[in-house]
Amino acid sequence: MARWSTVIPTWTTGSGVADTTDFATGNHHSIQGGSSTQRGEMREIFLSGQAAASAPQYAVFGRNSQVATGSLTAPRLAAIDPATAALAAPPLPFTHSATNKSQRSATLGMLLALGFNAFGGIVRWVNGPDEIISYLGNTASFGELSLSFFTGNTSAAVQSGIVFETL
Repeated sequence: MARWSTVIPTWTTGSGVADTTDFATGNHHSIQGGSSTQRGEMREIFLSGQAAASAPQYAVFGRNSQVATGSLTAPRLAAIDPATAALAAPPLPFTHSATNKSQRSATLGMLLALGFNAFGGIVRWVNGPDEIISYLGNTASFGELSLSFFTGNTSAAVQSGIVFETL
């Protein structure tokens, strides 16, 4: 078991997307399993606002019914413990995909509502012992999770971080 952190220091959320609609490039923070059998559990999700004025955020964390394919552009991924062994197939945090774009599932897509104001606001979710959100494999609909924004969102600068454990 190894805990990992993926961070995007600053990005723009955009106006949000409806379920089963392609995510715009750079307007989400997603994680895909590194192999067809890899399992990972979310431990913490953190968002902080960097907007210069009031900007309500309709942030959601959930499963994707269409997974990204092609070259995935990754934000930072770091092992939390420096003694963590390198994985043969590391999980793939990403914000861009070359071929298929990710789409939030209409039926499995909203596991957490993380709304906040990006004008200095923060939101942090930490799992409890019975609140485990996980991915399994790297295919739809359980192999990819995303932090994204729902329709009507006010575009704003934010910072995001996700801590998770591979099992």
